[in-house]
Amino acid sequence: MARRSSSKPPPPPPSPPRTSAWDFLNPWGCPPSKFPWTYSSKETCYLLEGKVKVYPDGSNDFVEIGAGDLVKFPKGMSCTWEVSVAVDKHYKF
Repeated sequence: MARRSSSKPPPPPPSPPRTSAWDFLNPWGCPPSKFPWTYSSKETCYLLEGKVKVYPDGSNDFVEIGAGDLVKFPKGMSCTWEVSVAVDKHYKF
């Protein structure tokens, strides 16, 4: 009995596993520093590492964010970032 060869190519290999559910976002890192920042559009970010105090312009109060925090910054917000522990984050505008 003759065997028929299949003309179908083999299926493609599976996609590699993601290392993080946040891989689709843009990575960004920063050493300890202090700098002003204005958001030209809304930003969502997830801090993988680090610690930052964010001082909104016109205020002496701050919000401290760190590893594991998910933060949304509104479009037009002006603030100062005071990075005390080097930051590694993923973000999306």
